Formats: sequence, C-alpha cells, structure tokens
Amino acid sequence: MMVKLPDTIRFIERDWLAANHVMFRDSDAATLVDTGYGKFNDVTLEKVGEVLSEWGDLPLERIINTHIHSDHIGGNAALQRAHPGCSITIPLDEQPALVNWDAPEQMLSYADQEAERFAWDAVIAAGETVSLGGEAWEAIATPGHDMGSLVLYSPKLRVLISADALWENGFGVVFPELEGDSAFADVAATLDVIEHLAPRTVIPGHGPVFTDAARALDGARRRLDGFARNPAKHALYAAKVLLKYKLLEWQQIALADLLAWAQATPYFGMLHARHFADQAEGEWLHSLVADLVRSGAALRQGEWLHNA
Repeated sequence: MMVKLPDTIRFIERDWLAANHVMFRDSDAATLVDTGYGKFNDVTLEKVGEVLSEWGDLPLERIINTHIHSDHIGGNAALQRAHPGCSITIPLDEQPALVNWDAPEQMLSYADQEAERFAWDAVIAAGETVSLGGEAWEAIATPGHDMGSLVLYSPKLRVLISADALWENGFGVVFPELEGDSAFADVAATLDVIEHLAPRTVIPGHGPVFTDAARALDGARRRLDGFARNPAKHALYAAKVLLKYKLLEWQQIALADLLAWAQATPYFGMLHARHFADQAEGEWLHSLVADLVRSGAALRQGEWLHNA
C-alpha cells in the first residue's frame, strides 16, 4: 500500500545494502537524511538528483545522518563533492568514533564494509529540534542497534524516521550485545519510546514506509524476547545477516573465496570466538552458507554461491 507523505517529504526506498533516503524540501534548499552504501554512490547521486530536479533544481544544502553505520553514511563524501557547500550533521554521541575514523562501531574494516571518510560540520543531540520541510522534528536517542543512533519525529505530522530502531518486520542487529555489552534492554527501552510517540507513519531505514506501528512494535518485541531468552539465536542471526550483506554486494562468489574472506574478516572471528567456539571455524562457516541456501537467501551452484 502506498503511504501518502506531505509534498515537502520524498521517500526513496533502497534495499538491504543501502539504507533508505528521506528528502525534505524547503523554500530555497533541500535536506537529505542518510546517504546509503558507498559501493553504489552512482545510484544514490542519480536518485537524489532526480528529486532535486523535480523540485526545480533546488540545491542540496544539508545531510543529516541517523547513525554512522556504513549503509547510512556511505554517500556522504560523494554527495558533498557533487553539491559544494552541502553541510553534514551527525549525532553528537557518534562523534568520538568518527574522529579517528574506522572505529569498530562503524563496521568498516571490522566487517569489510565501505564508506569514504568525510568531514562533518555540525552535530545534533538527543532532545534538540531541527527544522525540516517547514516542520519541527525532534531528535530522539534510540540506543540498541547502535548506541549513538537517533531517530527524528514530527509531533505535528506524527511521522517517525526510525532508521534501524524499528522496521515493519523487526529491527537492526543488536551489535553491542554481540560484543559483550548488555544492549537488549536498550532495544526494549527504545521500543517503549517509539510506542509512547504513537507515530501515524513510520519511515524506516530499510523496507517500505508503514502505518501500523503497533503491529510492528508487537513483532519487534516478540523477536527481541526470543533473542534475549536465547542469545545464541541472535548471534547466529547476526552472522547470517552479515554474510548475506556481503553477498548482496558480490552477487556471486566462489565458496573457497567466501570462506577465506570470512576467516580474514575480524567481525566473523569475534563472533566465532565469543559465541561459537564449540564449533570448528570451517564447519561453522559452512553451516552458515547452508542456512542461507536452505532459507532461499542464497543459491548454491557447484562451488559457487549466488545471491537470491
């Protein structure tokens, strides 16, 4: 079902490799929330350019990032080059990780993901308000998937830009939990915050815009409860998500190359050591591939794995 948004807001749905974009039109300039994955900046530049053209060739004045994962900041530098004078605003609590670049929280070399280094001009903190499309939007802390993540909410429109805090069918992997922090409680608190907001429309970081926030929250809580009761289930889910993520980028890869990649990628080593040390690494990786094939997320043809 197509969800009607105000004329000052344009939603650009991407896929599970590049986060969605949200564009806002003001009288003399435009703002973009989140910029996708760096490997596909050509697509990002084209899609953003098309909207700017439809809006009478408005200049892109500002980029705002909800958090600093590679699929949300990957287009920052390319867009700033293409639109001189465009500023970048990041969440205040994400600033320390960006200062020296490639911190584990960014999931770059740690998980073999891509994003070009960029310079930011401003920060936004939880509790602050930003004007977008002529309306006031509140920045709200939503720790869990990423501890410094923010969402944006318009009380007047009752529209929530939820990033990876809530999707129509779930939420982002709880990476801090995998690394030894107790972050499931943060996810639960974030879901409570969203429920209290009672948004009429939710614009997620991945997947389509949706209007039944109550149903999404119920499903998210049930999923979270399952993960909290069985953390190994969450760790297995995360490993398969990261493997599928790279398969989306590769589209196809020889199994031997995939296994070599996983063994050389620090995040997989951490996952195996912390959560699956009772299994030989090679056997564990083969089981992940088998699970992707069994679920229909991948197709195996001989010694090659293809995205499906």
